[in-house]
Amino acid sequence: MLPPGPRLPSAAQTAWFMLDPAGAFDRLHRRYGPIFTVRYFGFPPEVYVTTAELAEEVFRTDQGGGLAGAARRDFLEPLVGAHSVLTLDGDAWSRHRKALTPPLRARQVAGYHDEIAGIAAEKIATWPLGVPIALRDHMQEITLEVIIRLVFGIRDAERLSRLRALLPRLIQLGGSMSVAMLPARLRERAAAAPFLPYARFLKLRAGVDAILYEEIARRRRDETDGTDVLSRLLASGLTDEEIRDELVTLLIAGHETTATSLAWAFERLLRLPHVLERLPDDEPYLDAVVKEVMRVRPAVYEAPRLLDAPLRLGGHEIPAGVYAGPFIPLVHHDPVAFPSPGEFRPERFLDGQQSRAWMPFGGGRRFCVGAQLALLEMRVIIREVLHRLDLTAPDPAPEPRRLTNVTFTPARLTRVIARARSLDRTS
Repeated sequence: MLPPGPRLPSAAQTAWFMLDPAGAFDRLHRRYGPIFTVRYFGFPPEVYVTTAELAEEVFRTDQGGGLAGAARRDFLEPLVGAHSVLTLDGDAWSRHRKALTPPLRARQVAGYHDEIAGIAAEKIATWPLGVPIALRDHMQEITLEVIIRLVFGIRDAERLSRLRALLPRLIQLGGSMSVAMLPARLRERAAAAPFLPYARFLKLRAGVDAILYEEIARRRRDETDGTDVLSRLLASGLTDEEIRDELVTLLIAGHETTATSLAWAFERLLRLPHVLERLPDDEPYLDAVVKEVMRVRPAVYEAPRLLDAPLRLGGHEIPAGVYAGPFIPLVHHDPVAFPSPGEFRPERFLDGQQSRAWMPFGGGRRFCVGAQLALLEMRVIIREVLHRLDLTAPDPAPEPRRLTNVTFTPARLTRVIARARSLDRTS
């Protein structure tokens, strides 16, 4: 029997989650405890766990009994494709993971430090001063440019211009609930209706694909070596379609979620002056701050598995065909794994300390392959902003969480006022 959960119809549960996801899950946690079942319209039931111990049991199904790719396929395949590490399982996943890992190891991405800093400085110089701005939007501009230049390696001005125009719209629409939550059986009908979001999404996807395939073909003809991720994937033996899917995957993983985490970092820091004053030049502390931000405000809220065998979990026998996974914000507030979880304490991550319960990049064998690039981006971009600008929050109240596409974002997109930093403070 499945764990208990709300008795509302699946359509009502879906609407409740979309309107108030954080509040809904806090309430479910208080009522049902560390394991409960939610039913989304058009999908199998999903069993959520909220403790680090139960999350580890779910992640152990990566060795057999759980499929991470199949769990994401219905939601993500229209955007990232059928040949993405996010949607694959088994030998195909292993082959793609093996191709992606070398260019995204910590030692390799460290070579991007100066280029990321240059991109950040270039964009920061254009920010309006003295007026409230939505910082998340500006962070997205930086992280998009990082992906286009360092992952895609595109230098052609015309292609760059087209991608800058198309990619944000593709991600916005492709990650929206109207597209991501559209059941597969309805997609063909929706594609035939040009006024529907799914049809508009397909048109945008075709435009982006044309640019990416042009670039892949040009690189294969030129046979030139490069330091970008695309150059390294071309030597991996993957087909053009497989490379396209992994490029879009890295775009999703390294653009929107990283920008959202950066927005949360400043939303938190501007309300924690005792933390902010130690930044940005204490490198170990900056790294710990980044990880603590991702603990208290994870952008990604779940890491599900589709069970292909029964699983004994928290005293319940979960049948095959059901989703199971951690609700990451609640796992990150498990007091067993993180004492005093409501406190912002970067010291948790100093001196090499890091709990296995920390899972902003997922867990098990499916830990995000782009994690090192995302962490580097966050450290470099935070440092560049703080070296150049003084930021204040026009409203000192914390920004609540809002579901934007498939991530938890600050409800006001981190509203800040930026002013140029005085010379005496940067000396």
